[in-house]
Amino acid sequence: MLPAAPQQAPPAPESQSSGRSPRSRPGRRRVRPGGLVDPVQILKSFPDALRKLRPRALVKNPVLFVVGCGAVITTGTAVFDPSVFSWIIGVWLWLTVFFANLAEAVAEGRGKAQALALRKARTDTVALRLRHNWRVGTDLRDAETEAVAATELRPFDFVLVEAGELIPADGDVVDGVAAVDESAVTGESAPVIRESGGDRSGVTGGTTVLSDRIVVRVTSRAGHSFLDRMISLVEGASRQKTPNEIALNILLAALTIVFVLVVVSLQSMASYADAAQPTTVLVALLVTLIPTTIGALLSAIGIAGMDRLVQRNVLAMSGRAVEAAGDVNTLLLDKTGTITLGDRAADAFMPLPGVDELHLADAAQLSSLADETPEGRSIVVHAKNTYGLRAPARGELANAQFVGFTAQTRMSGIDLRWDNGAACAIRKGAAAQVITWVELRGGQVPPQARMFADSVAAAGGTPLLVAVHDWDGPRVLGVIQLKDVVKDGIRERFAELRRMGIRTVMITGDNVLTARAIAREAGVDDFLAEATPEDKLDLIKKEQEGGKLVAMTGDGTNDAPALAQADVGVAMNTGTSAAKEAGNMVDLDSNPTKLIEIVEIGKQLLITRGALTTFSITNDVAKYFAIIPAMFAGAYPGLESLNIMGLHSPKSAITSAIIFNALIIVVLIPLALRGVRYTPASAHDLLRRNLAVYGLGGLVLPFLGIKLIDLVVSTLPGLS
Repeated sequence: MLPAAPQQAPPAPESQSSGRSPRSRPGRRRVRPGGLVDPVQILKSFPDALRKLRPRALVKNPVLFVVGCGAVITTGTAVFDPSVFSWIIGVWLWLTVFFANLAEAVAEGRGKAQALALRKARTDTVALRLRHNWRVGTDLRDAETEAVAATELRPFDFVLVEAGELIPADGDVVDGVAAVDESAVTGESAPVIRESGGDRSGVTGGTTVLSDRIVVRVTSRAGHSFLDRMISLVEGASRQKTPNEIALNILLAALTIVFVLVVVSLQSMASYADAAQPTTVLVALLVTLIPTTIGALLSAIGIAGMDRLVQRNVLAMSGRAVEAAGDVNTLLLDKTGTITLGDRAADAFMPLPGVDELHLADAAQLSSLADETPEGRSIVVHAKNTYGLRAPARGELANAQFVGFTAQTRMSGIDLRWDNGAACAIRKGAAAQVITWVELRGGQVPPQARMFADSVAAAGGTPLLVAVHDWDGPRVLGVIQLKDVVKDGIRERFAELRRMGIRTVMITGDNVLTARAIAREAGVDDFLAEATPEDKLDLIKKEQEGGKLVAMTGDGTNDAPALAQADVGVAMNTGTSAAKEAGNMVDLDSNPTKLIEIVEIGKQLLITRGALTTFSITNDVAKYFAIIPAMFAGAYPGLESLNIMGLHSPKSAITSAIIFNALIIVVLIPLALRGVRYTPASAHDLLRRNLAVYGLGGLVLPFLGIKLIDLVVSTLPGLS
């Protein structure tokens, strides 16, 4: 019997990352400044809304430009031929344009409030730049530094950052490990670990080193840092219209031109029937004919879509990426950290025939004491909790030599030597490596060892072999089963995605047997096992060649090609600079499951745009019933039957329609900013719900609203 194992493994060093998403860390979430209808934010947006009344700004929106021209014409008419009717129509047309601009200004203002919070992370920082004779791996004690302004740093400069100092620029850690406070960027108060090598080396300028010291290789030029780009993007300054938005703008422009021609033709027909209309009435008719509501809210919907991502700590590099997320057909997800919890845990010890189970547990625990990975620690804990193994006195392991786990050997272990000269070596690790270790020492590996390992892999686990070399020779004792723990609720999330029509593909470096078992348990549609960077890229290209849009997440330099190729590439903020540059979105929380939320937000953006377009078109129908009878009932008495709302007079009817046309924009601003709630459903069900709620609502609401307004305006002198 081997000596009893210690109570616990050596503590993990501070540099060991937990592998969890920052979202799981206790911390203070950033509070978003201003709500959807925050009065303070609305008041702050008034000046911006007024500035947008300039012709140069209005001409970018054809619908609002026509309404603005109509307001100018009506105001001119009111000045040269004063009347209560002309002045009221003129004022409400200006208010229509103003309310439309206010919707966009409020959406932009929320982004500017976010940018103001980010600017606090910027400061005039002095950096300690290492002289050019310093190279990675060189002892820092012999390094020469020079103090320079952060603005003087250039790509490939090396800077030394110590505890309490701000990181002066974006870059990658090339030497050292440190805890970093990224709350200025992510809103999380808990520090994160950044270390050289691997996929947790990326750092952001403006964040603070809390412990130790690191050397950062600068990757951005002054004024082009990640934080600068964040500020620019959330302010909306560089927001480009998406293809869908451009297409809808073209449609609105075409409808506007058509209705301008209709109104001009209608006046000619009215003159022929001795029913020529005043200019003010014609302008009012044109404004009610064109889709004013969606024209006024279209830009705000797009800006709000990006803003909703920012609220979830996701930075979209373009509006196109948000829109593409709504049309995604294929979702590529890494297994570790996305589908599973990230850390495999020991689940069972499987001794070979003739080996005592307690003997295997004892050997497994001893060989894992120097394994500081989460898997190694779980083996120690499982042996203690399941078999009650306790630690021996320190003196009993005085002559022990620990063998730590490395990625190269893929094994860990312990070499024991007793005073009588007897020795014992124990190893635990990947099956192939342990088998080689045994065979090199002249041992034979029974076929049951490979059979047990294959059965563990087939069940979705990861097999590790335990071997010993003592006075009985080298031999395998048994198998440790490590199990990936699938996240709670992930199967239901994938079922939702399936109802959206999205195909999910799990990407993993595991073997095919393990990958198939995990995919079955998680409920994904397909999987890619033993994946290399080239395999990921080929899979994305294959999907895109079939006309599909692909989304994926990644954090390493080896993910950069696939992130760049994907239609929606979400890079983790903890990842390398190469990954963040390649993606068109950056998740500041570094939570891989956020990709599912991003797809939902993209679909919400498209549905909101579609719903308000439907509402806008059906909304105009009621206005026709108000204005057409008012214009021509005198010449054609039969049209009076169309006055189903029983409006008081032609002037009050036209005025009520114009006032409602302006006020409905204000009413819909919160919906445009918040977005229509999205629930997974088929395209047929979504269309039916859209027509039932927003189509029917857009048809009924104006009848009620115009009638109520008519009851008020009919009491005004000059409109009776």
